[in-house]
Amino acid sequence: MASVLVPLAQGCEELEAITIIDLLRRAGIEVTSAGLDKNSVTASRGVVLVPDTNLETALQKQYDMIVLPGGLPGADHLDNNSYLRERLTQMANEGKYVAAICAAPKVLASTGILENKKATCYPGVLDALGFTAETSAVIEDGNIITSRGPGTAMDFALTLIEKLVGKEKRDEVEKGLVR
Repeated sequence: MASVLVPLAQGCEELEAITIIDLLRRAGIEVTSAGLDKNSVTASRGVVLVPDTNLETALQKQYDMIVLPGGLPGADHLDNNSYLRERLTQMANEGKYVAAICAAPKVLASTGILENKKATCYPGVLDALGFTAETSAVIEDGNIITSRGPGTAMDFALTLIEKLVGKEKRDEVEKGLVR
């Protein structure tokens, strides 16, 4: 069974976090949501999320993919976590999937993971880092997958499903969503 880690930081974008977790679980993927500490997470619009575990515990396991929800200041908190940055870099270097949406591609850029890669993000997020983002809803470049924002979260999650468990499962999940 494919396994995915979804780190949840205070101020994350709840629509992205919930869409990713929900759709991947519908596909039968083992998803672990992990708060940066042992507290519940208050997302950017005030929704309170209860992670499955904390990041320290979650990082003791291996995953097929790490997916970063965006939102601010959530993406900044993810970017400031040295343990997460280290694992992201390790996974990217091993050719495992690393994915980020909205403001979270800034974490991938600041770790160097986006160097010589195409990526997309919430408009303007990567400008300060000297990275020119594409405008597509979802961009795949090797083992790196990025997406623009809340409005692209469903397409993003379906792309992740296809990468992890195949197009047939993606189509099955998408059909059940009545899109």
